[in-house]
Amino acid sequence: MSSFSQLGLSSAMLANLQQLGYQTPTPIQTLAVPPALAGRDVIALAQTGSGKTAAFGIGLVERLRPKTFAVQGLVLCPTRELADQVAKSLRALARAKDNVKVLTLCGGVPIGPQIGSLSHGAHLVVGTPGRVQDHLRKGTLQLDRLQALVLDEADRMLEMGFEEAVEDIISQTPQKRQTLMFSATWPENIRQLSARYQAEPVDLRVSDEATAPDIHELFYEIAPGQQAEALMALLSERQPPSCIAFCSTKQQCDEMAAALNERGFAALALHGDLEQKDRDSVLVRFANQSCPVLVATDVAARGLDIKSLPLVVNVDPARDPEVHTHRVGRTGRAGEQGLAVTFCTPAQAHKINRLEAGRSAPVLWGDTAALLATPVRPLKPAMRTLCIGSGRKEKVRPGDVLGALTGDAGLPGTAVGKIDLFDYQCFVAIEAGFANEALKRLENGRIKGRKMRVRFA
Repeated sequence: MSSFSQLGLSSAMLANLQQLGYQTPTPIQTLAVPPALAGRDVIALAQTGSGKTAAFGIGLVERLRPKTFAVQGLVLCPTRELADQVAKSLRALARAKDNVKVLTLCGGVPIGPQIGSLSHGAHLVVGTPGRVQDHLRKGTLQLDRLQALVLDEADRMLEMGFEEAVEDIISQTPQKRQTLMFSATWPENIRQLSARYQAEPVDLRVSDEATAPDIHELFYEIAPGQQAEALMALLSERQPPSCIAFCSTKQQCDEMAAALNERGFAALALHGDLEQKDRDSVLVRFANQSCPVLVATDVAARGLDIKSLPLVVNVDPARDPEVHTHRVGRTGRAGEQGLAVTFCTPAQAHKINRLEAGRSAPVLWGDTAALLATPVRPLKPAMRTLCIGSGRKEKVRPGDVLGALTGDAGLPGTAVGKIDLFDYQCFVAIEAGFANEALKRLENGRIKGRKMRVRFA
């Protein structure tokens, strides 16, 4: 389908989509929006990056009744990062209607402010299963008027051990509701969940060819313990503006990030042990080009929305071919070319054999000696991030920050990058050459007429 206008959407939604830069529907949007609008149950097999959030989000917003101030839509996500991303997309889609409130309910942050927000009501809630359960137990979240339930990345949710929590939440929703399930894979437990909780669902599959990314894969055989050296050589050779390096454990993430930083490469670790404010800071700095290398575990990286990612590295081979596919699928999106590199020791060769067996074709091996001979050239980040100690709750807006930097501080507008606003802090990317000047000016100046704490993130 070549146009959103053929999907039966309201004129307000069409105008909003145009303003948001949505040009033509992706294959999953073409298939999922009409049945979602019609109130049908949907089970959709769709990869991360296929446009699935808008595929269910458009229907959620179109079917909303803003004057009914009750939770009408609930989206369950496996991770906080994905929940934040989905909520952000829903808020943008909800501009098509007046006064729609979208709330995020995730663990890792104090529950008190969430209870306060819920007491004022919400139309759409996006959350992780554990925290949604907490609110249901406390009676702070009411689902008696729920119209639609969405399970996003359902396979990942069950894989992470949320099956009981998901079933408990579903048991507290009205029987007459719409249920939409989106999953990247189709294991038996997903089929069983669909059979138990969906009524004659529309079954949608998007073929890989329809959204096939342009990815070149290379494999290097290395000696045990050579991972850090090989990764530095690869980064020196390719000089990517951004790269995710996947590690198997949290400890390996921390050690690899420390080794890279020691040699002058700006790298940050992302894993489940980080507190929410630290995760926010890491993700913001990676997305706004203040840090070119993110060293992450699979769980932490699930649901990340990084638009341009030229390089993905498997520091160790993934535990199975499916995880490998998810990892490398983060590059080569939106028509851009991507490179995926996997390092493998002789003892890990069986994992590559399994990968080849599934593809019925050999993988392409690179010249390890030539790679390791590359002189070390650390990546220099294009931006630096300032953290301002006030946010949404103090009524700070991106325009206030931009105005303070380009007006009072006298910076050129082109030197200011992405501005990310959170409840109690704000991050702003500044071109590296202007960063020290920007910090000095903001320390001595004011935002919205007030002095605010400013530091480098």
